[in-house]
Amino acid sequence: MTETMTHRSKPIHYSIGKQLTIMLLTLFSVSAMAQERVARNIPMGIGDDLGNNLTEEDRLRNETDTTTTDITNVPVDLNQWVIDPLLGEVKPVEVDTAWHQFQNDHLNGGMNGEYNHLGNIGSPRYTRIFMDQPLRTQRFFTDVYGHFYIPPGKFHFTDTKSPFTNLKYYSAGNKLTGDDHLTAYLAINANKRIGVGIFFDYLYGRGQYNSQSTAFFNASLYGYYRGDRYQAYLLASRYHQKMAENGGITDDRYITDPLAMAEGERTYSPEDIPTHMDRTWNRNDHWNVLFTHRYNLGFYEEEEEDSANVKFVPVTSFIHTAEVQTNDRRFITYQEPKNYYLNNYLPYDSIDQTKYLSVRNTAAIALCEGFNKWAQAGLAAFITYEYRHFTLPDSIPGSGRERTSKYKENVITIGGQLTRKQGKLLNYRVTGETVIAGEDLGQFSIDGEAQLNFRLFKDTANFEAKAYVKNTNPAFYYRHYHSQHYWWDKNDLDKEFRTRIEGTFNLGKTKTNLRVSVENIKNFTYLANLSQPRYDQQGAINGYENAIGVAQAGENIQVFSACLKQDFKLGIFHLDNEVTYQKSSNNKVLPLPELSTYHNLYMKFKLAKVLSMEMGADLRYFSAYDAPDYSPALGQFYQQNPANSIEIGDYPIINVYINAHLKRTRFYVMMYHVNQGMGDSNYFLAPHYPIMPRTFQLGLSWNFFD
Repeated sequence: MTETMTHRSKPIHYSIGKQLTIMLLTLFSVSAMAQERVARNIPMGIGDDLGNNLTEEDRLRNETDTTTTDITNVPVDLNQWVIDPLLGEVKPVEVDTAWHQFQNDHLNGGMNGEYNHLGNIGSPRYTRIFMDQPLRTQRFFTDVYGHFYIPPGKFHFTDTKSPFTNLKYYSAGNKLTGDDHLTAYLAINANKRIGVGIFFDYLYGRGQYNSQSTAFFNASLYGYYRGDRYQAYLLASRYHQKMAENGGITDDRYITDPLAMAEGERTYSPEDIPTHMDRTWNRNDHWNVLFTHRYNLGFYEEEEEDSANVKFVPVTSFIHTAEVQTNDRRFITYQEPKNYYLNNYLPYDSIDQTKYLSVRNTAAIALCEGFNKWAQAGLAAFITYEYRHFTLPDSIPGSGRERTSKYKENVITIGGQLTRKQGKLLNYRVTGETVIAGEDLGQFSIDGEAQLNFRLFKDTANFEAKAYVKNTNPAFYYRHYHSQHYWWDKNDLDKEFRTRIEGTFNLGKTKTNLRVSVENIKNFTYLANLSQPRYDQQGAINGYENAIGVAQAGENIQVFSACLKQDFKLGIFHLDNEVTYQKSSNNKVLPLPELSTYHNLYMKFKLAKVLSMEMGADLRYFSAYDAPDYSPALGQFYQQNPANSIEIGDYPIINVYINAHLKRTRFYVMMYHVNQGMGDSNYFLAPHYPIMPRTFQLGLSWNFFD
């Protein structure tokens, strides 16, 4: 096996580029041949099914943007939705045509700068806002690629009158150190019940710093049939992700005090700053396949508005959902730093590889909401069987040779769900499930939310309450992991017990949104830093040799969080604000910045009555804290070494931009990190991983409806 992608080389031997060209030509050909025009509307549930279907980035964008309902922007016959992987429920979502904050759409730091990451586009990331952090899944190695990886439950299906195509392109920097990101989405309806679509996503970040490139590719295909009695949805996605690892820069002073490092003569350009690693990669190849279908029992009745038309009213649904996930993860290195790792468990030429397979089937029966005046809620019961298979490298004692260990897990879960989505005043959802057999025996969760809409001071107010209780078995890779440098088998881990209460108040006219949350965690499970000091001949500490293990907190950890979003407007001037305060009771195990903010000051106006414009600057900031470190060999964030930990943060990142919208086209130009060199230069979003310096960026999104 030979790897040829280096910091300056093109990814995957040019093959991805060639495949992308062929696929795009195919996409345009299919779009040109499509002739049928069929209009079909999807009923919208109250609050987009209580708002759970929207990602945090979508939610932030939609809450401050009024163009999403403009018929010149979104045709009334174009609808999109996501599929709940548990019960196959359709959850309508906003069509991705909003142009407000479009300049942040491609940023790895998120729409409001809430993510920490390694500096390059597509690199591993996690949100600093604890209440937005998802629980870790069995897809351990791809959980951190949230900027690129789309879980099946967040993929957008489309129903459209005419063939719909969206092309997005993002570019930053130059040909040697810049980034490119291209996506293409095509949706076609064959008739009023059948639709198909394809999605391509190609990301190539060359990286401003040495050995930092990312080369990612995704191809997804979907299809559906939406009859009155029978409905079926299929989604298949293939991902290839390859990322060069550099281990961070060797000395932070190349960023914080560059003149001292250059002895006053010159400053180093990013590509000349030395890093710990070279010729080292993480690679993930994975599949997702989701198929869900249902058969509805019900009756036809005349519509109240038009007695000549009849509609189908479902009473009972029989549901089956199948999901298959795979992942093949490899850590590849040809040049390890000397004395960097504490342990070497496998021969040097071993393949540091693990594989994962999950096959999950859910059968359910649901009594539908609204089939008569007494059916004020929907009720569903389900049973799930999941088969998991993992492989890990292992050593043969005394032989110096390697073998493969296989682990099989079987889990049977039963549960139920009570929902109300059609109420004008109150809507709610409660889901409960428990594992009755298999590896996760004793695991359970109760998850609920309610939404209340009411009038307050001649305005529309909304209050949403959420709560859960979860008793969760740690994911497989917390319990077992074997590799060249890290090795553990933790069969004695306790289940992690979490309780959360959250309330959100929203006032539409004043654009005020306040969310307050409290969570308690028992047996918090985390990746602990087990590094050991290295001594020189005089007995002084001469650095640390890296090691990682799994640990659980010995005491309960409490987290309090309050987030206020408040937007202001005066004529053409706008100021959007988000301020989050959070407090962890144990900052050594669960470190959080106490303050995290985002501010966007801009002018919004039209030119020649057709070109909508936003011109402004935005700022993201968080207070200093001991942020998690990053391990290239594990591809995960973990606890910093307490003996030599550093703080990051207390540094604003300011971008200046022009954002525009013309008919079916959105585009922007932006100067990223415009404040580089002003004041303190502590611009890190992960320890020893500086962000990009001042960089010119541009982006374009173009919709076609023919």
